Amino acid sequence: MTGRLDGLDGEPSGGRQDGPRVVALGGGHGLYASLSALRRVTPELTAVVTVADDGGSSGRLRRELGVVPPGDLRMALAALCGDDEWGRTWSEVVQHRFRSEGELHGHAVGNLLIVALWEKLGDTVAGLDWLGRLLGAHGRVLPMCSVPLDIVAEVELDGEVSIVRGQVACALTPGRVRAVSLVPENPPACPEAVRAVLEADWVVFGPGSWFTSVLPHLKVPELAEALHATRARRLVTLNLAPQPGETDGFSPQQHLEVLRRHAPALEIDVVLADRGVVEDREELEKAAAGLGGRLVLADVAAPDGSPRHDARRLASVLEEIFHKKR
Repeated sequence: MTGRLDGLDGEPSGGRQDGPRVVALGGGHGLYASLSALRRVTPELTAVVTVADDGGSSGRLRRELGVVPPGDLRMALAALCGDDEWGRTWSEVVQHRFRSEGELHGHAVGNLLIVALWEKLGDTVAGLDWLGRLLGAHGRVLPMCSVPLDIVAEVELDGEVSIVRGQVACALTPGRVRAVSLVPENPPACPEAVRAVLEADWVVFGPGSWFTSVLPHLKVPELAEALHATRARRLVTLNLAPQPGETDGFSPQQHLEVLRRHAPALEIDVVLADRGVVEDREELEKAAAGLGGRLVLADVAAPDGSPRHDARRLASVLEEIFHKKR
């Protein structure tokens, strides 16, 4: 194994040097799946990540140190690691969680590395770039916002609507989430994230927790403005299954209807869905057309039948879409 700290005066290097400029939006396991595929398609890749996590290791670091929660940022960096020994090793290291009877229990190594770099450098973006270089990341990871956020959800249960605050609470509360907002109400967007969106060829929404990972990007005013103004084409990758506690009972087309309610003027060019989970193709095509887009059905789920995307299958389909072959 050889060291890999090249590119210290710029963005991470390595991999193919051609391909569209792609920005992927989301957080958690959904964004991990998207990035695991997209890094196989283009080296010009930027992840713009939600920063509202208030649980686990991230929540503890956020409360104790007042930092942007690092967990979803860490997962995005891990997804961008390569398939060689260096990439696999570092991906496992940053995802490793301590198991003990003490204060370190449950903390992810990558979370601690990220926060240490933030304290050392005093710059959120620079810290993420430095860790990306160490990992040999095939792309760049940015927070969507420069301050920690709280998600506030309107939740309907048995005809009653209540307000729930916090990402963990929103994900676990019984009932159906109707809409989300952010606290603070008009948070400052990460300038580098705004620039990446404006300079992109493609912007990819999802897959992921619809209300807590995907839609929050549209609630950050400067970022939402960039998502509407960019000349990039926009693609939505739909989930393979409803998210428990958020989208129970949602059909694929209902995900698109929620997106339209949160951003009525946002046009989508392509909606990508796995053919195995679409029961009513005609209705989904209508929902895609209502956003200005077309539907692409493909086999992108893992072959074992689990509700997760297969990175290589998804990469193959995305590459075809980006190069107008599908």
